Amino acid sequence: MSSTNSTPVRQPWLRLAAGAGLALAMAACGRSDEAATSPAPTTPAAVQAEAAEEAAKVQEAADASIAALSVEQLREEAGRAYQESRLYSPAGESAMEYYLALREKQAGDAAASSALIDLLPVTVIATEQSRDRQDFAEARRLLGLIERADPAHPALDRLRTSIAEAEEQAARRAAQQLLTAEQEAQRQQQLQAERVQQQQAAQAAAAQALQAEQERAAQEAARQQAEREEAARRQAAEREEAARLEAERQRQAAQAPPPPAAPTPAQLQPISTPAPRYPADALRAGTSGEVQVEFTVGVDGSVTNARVVRADPPRTFDREALAAVRRWRFEPVAAPVTTRRTIGFSPGNN
Repeated sequence: MSSTNSTPVRQPWLRLAAGAGLALAMAACGRSDEAATSPAPTTPAAVQAEAAEEAAKVQEAADASIAALSVEQLREEAGRAYQESRLYSPAGESAMEYYLALREKQAGDAAASSALIDLLPVTVIATEQSRDRQDFAEARRLLGLIERADPAHPALDRLRTSIAEAEEQAARRAAQQLLTAEQEAQRQQQLQAERVQQQQAAQAAAAQALQAEQERAAQEAARQQAEREEAARRQAAEREEAARLEAERQRQAAQAPPPPAAPTPAQLQPISTPAPRYPADALRAGTSGEVQVEFTVGVDGSVTNARVVRADPPRTFDREALAAVRRWRFEPVAAPVTTRRTIGFSPGNN
């Protein structure tokens, strides 16, 4: 909001504050006249109750003035108050009140809800500080803001109880000390001065802490983003390197000479293939037959892995056929070759 628009916004509050001051002054004059004619001074508890009632009226008027602002005006005033460290005071010009009005006027506003979550802890502390310096009107005002922001806040019951107990203790002390109305008014003025000073310092420190937390979160987000980008760069580099290596492998494979063709069974060159011995029983019986043997010729030409594939008649010539094949020798070959050969057995050829 521009400075032109912001002045009318704050004038109602100034008028209210001036009216409240005038009312207090008139009340003080009235009390002075009464003191002149009445021997019994007003009790301190009554003076404090009157001050609290007057503060409540001023707060109600401030709330009404804030509620009259538009959504955009509330948003701008809340941001300005936040930047100026007016987090929860003065009444009618704090970020807490503007954000509450914004959330009430525009339900579900994410920015307002987030800001109130940040402001609640410092407002709780400010409430405790007001209670401790016996500024009960301010403590109850802040308590009302907390309750509006979060009716289920865990600190509400504790604060209500402690404020009531502190008020009761202060009233007892005041009664014992027999303070006059004038002395109580002076004490209230001193409390107001202390409130302004302490709240300004506390709000400035809280604003700095919130800003530091936001900066830390932004730095952490930037660090994580940088890590993601670095990981993406590494992955891209690894993919490029893998593609380069694959291309190099394919190039080398294309340039390499083809491996020598494995020899075929037809290319086997026998050196020694002695005939098998004819079994004596089969020879006497005049039995003939054949055995098909499968075997592997190694690179040195020797025979291994010999086995019978088919035999007719079965088992009659198997042993002699395998024994003969295992003695066979061939020319050395570039790679092992598996082949099959059929060996015939005939009495007439023995």
